[in-house]
Amino acid sequence: METKVVKFGGSSLADAGQYRKVKDIILADPARRFVVASAPGKRYSDDTKVTDMLYGCYAIAVKGEDFSLSFSAIEERFNGIIRDLGLSISLDKEFAAIKNAFAHRAGRDYAASRGEYLGSLILAEFLGFDFVDPAQYIKFDEQGAFDLDTTRALLGERLAASEHAVIPGFYGSMPNDTIKTFSRGGSDVTGSIVANAVNAAVYENWTDVSGFLIANPKIIDNPLPITTITYKELRELAYMGATVLHEDAIFPVRRAGIPINIRNTNAPGDRGTFIVSETAETSPYTITGIAGKKGFSVIQIEKDMMNAEIGFGRNVLRALEKNNVAFEHMPSGIDTMSVIVSSESLIGKEKAVIDEITFRCHPDKIEIDNSIALIAVVGRGMRKTRGTAGRIFSALAHARINVRMIDQGSSELNVIIGVDECDFEQAVRAIYDIFVLTRC
Repeated sequence: METKVVKFGGSSLADAGQYRKVKDIILADPARRFVVASAPGKRYSDDTKVTDMLYGCYAIAVKGEDFSLSFSAIEERFNGIIRDLGLSISLDKEFAAIKNAFAHRAGRDYAASRGEYLGSLILAEFLGFDFVDPAQYIKFDEQGAFDLDTTRALLGERLAASEHAVIPGFYGSMPNDTIKTFSRGGSDVTGSIVANAVNAAVYENWTDVSGFLIANPKIIDNPLPITTITYKELRELAYMGATVLHEDAIFPVRRAGIPINIRNTNAPGDRGTFIVSETAETSPYTITGIAGKKGFSVIQIEKDMMNAEIGFGRNVLRALEKNNVAFEHMPSGIDTMSVIVSSESLIGKEKAVIDEITFRCHPDKIEIDNSIALIAVVGRGMRKTRGTAGRIFSALAHARINVRMIDQGSSELNVIIGVDECDFEQAVRAIYDIFVLTRC
């Protein structure tokens, strides 16, 4: 029988009602053998996530102040779930150990990880599954870098001994046995690691949305979902801010060729989005998705006969490197070069960057334009479809939007357009309309 690893996010485990939904989903498919759990999230818009409650409580503790009231609220959050589920499990010993660790300043990583730890104990009891503490099996090296090979060997051996298990997300341990967490949202990474360790057929990541959407729902009303997306397309969209799961979660499963299926706990009948290495399936809309973000600047450089000057581009990049500024894109013409950088990285460095480029390159003209937004139009179907770029620019022209920059990768997987920040939302709507709404 094939094995599926299922990860449930904080919104999926926010209260007892959500725990019941999760149990129904898991028991509906015998292949769902290994469960990775996040800490309970918000129950309503003004609620506080358990992880944030733990951070706040620990901050009080390290000041040497009385944190009992804050900790009592955390205890009640978990005890409330236990009562509502009708379980007999007691976490009193765990609460006492955590309070003692807080008093002795066990560290922010330890504090943050206890939400996953406690919530998973409850979930394991509710499901009747084994509880596996990742502190014993998910390993980081002395420098704090995740060690996949060691983890895979340890975790694979342990899970081979369990028919079903619940594994808390978000953390592992250092060589000295102290708790080490992944960055925020790291339960996604744990799920991917577990899937790799057991060579799962599918890694199901359950959240509160039915997969990736073609565009940002804060800009487009009810955008259509993406049914299948490749890892390369996901990387392009994630770079521009389209995130549904932790970006680092891609690599352990991609390495093993395991597909990810993004699903909705509150709508389990929806197919969701499959993330795969390769697929013959193409989007009916030519494009797979649209993503973008603001906060870029363009360094515009002009010089006659630039194309004939050996090392010109290298000298521009050396000037940026000297000032610790990374470049994002570098579209160029015969006598012009535009270097796209994060506006934040230029703060306080504009004059130094211009002076250094001027010293190294002797341009005829150099200036910096701020308030630029970048939009990525991504899709594997673009390679085989004529006129894609023309449709993009036609849509923008019709919307009376000035295109400040164009860049297309050699893979023909994406086209990146730069527009003024004030035109950003309108530009995304125009592109979505011409590729998706007109197709519908």
